[in-house]
Amino acid sequence: MKKISIVVPCYNEEESLPLFYKEVDKVTEKMSKKADFEFVFVNDGSSDKTLEELRKLAQKDKRVHYLSFSRNFGKEAAMYAGLEHAKGDYVTTMDADLQDPPSLLEEMFDTLETKEYDCCATKSTSRNGYSFLRKTFTKWFYKIIAKLSKTEMVEGARDFRLMTRQMVDAILSMKEYNRYSKGLFSFVGFNTKWIEYENQDRVAGTTKWNFWKLFAYAIDGIVAFSTTPLLIAAFVGILFCFIAFVMIVIIVVKTLAFGDPVSGWPSLACIIFLVGGINLFCTGIIGEYLAKTYLETKNRPIYIIKETEKDL
Repeated sequence: MKKISIVVPCYNEEESLPLFYKEVDKVTEKMSKKADFEFVFVNDGSSDKTLEELRKLAQKDKRVHYLSFSRNFGKEAAMYAGLEHAKGDYVTTMDADLQDPPSLLEEMFDTLETKEYDCCATKSTSRNGYSFLRKTFTKWFYKIIAKLSKTEMVEGARDFRLMTRQMVDAILSMKEYNRYSKGLFSFVGFNTKWIEYENQDRVAGTTKWNFWKLFAYAIDGIVAFSTTPLLIAAFVGILFCFIAFVMIVIIVVKTLAFGDPVSGWPSLACIIFLVGGINLFCTGIIGEYLAKTYLETKNRPIYIIKETEKDL
């Protein structure tokens, strides 16, 4: 039988883990005649008792494996580590908060078994539980990145997906330090079938994402898959040079032809602030790309493992 690896990044999920395992275990029991399973939990430097819960699960179920990081490296690093250690013919990534319905796993497996698709992914059709600000921000992010990037970003796409080993290996071949998985999943190509579902609430705990973390994550996505912002910065610079040239001509003509001197420092101050702001904005765009390049050239490890179930 085919083997399915279930990769689960965990950060302060001590309340969710027992509930998650219970629900997924029901699905694996139902699919026991179709496939074998393994769990690959990744403890991303949790400060609660997540690691203790993983130890209990590993002692209880031989299918459970876990990796515990030496500190918090972020969800992207946790997903990469899980994919790297997964041994299944098919690999799925899921969140421990049960916002991804495990019941869809059987349908996803049956879809890939037809050999027509390499990936079966999910996307939410609603954003129930999201604040108005987050809904608006998410909507505009997908509109902006669709214009800037050649890589398709599907609105509402979740990390919950089942992939063939070939697709997983393609993702693992990209060892970049600054990772944006939703973009990488699209970048590698492969035939993907999308399953829509209503957004689910967390079963326990609180979300680890606030507005500023989401904003920084969105910037990472844009910088990782588009160089258009650099062209925008260059265009803005050319535009302001043209405006400055026109203004110089107007001032010279008014002074020489009409004897009208330039008056008022408030207008001058406003212009200085405007140009200074645009300059800093463009410098910031360039700086963001330079920062990503700087981090990549350091060639630091994406994650560091402190403990696994083999240490028990």
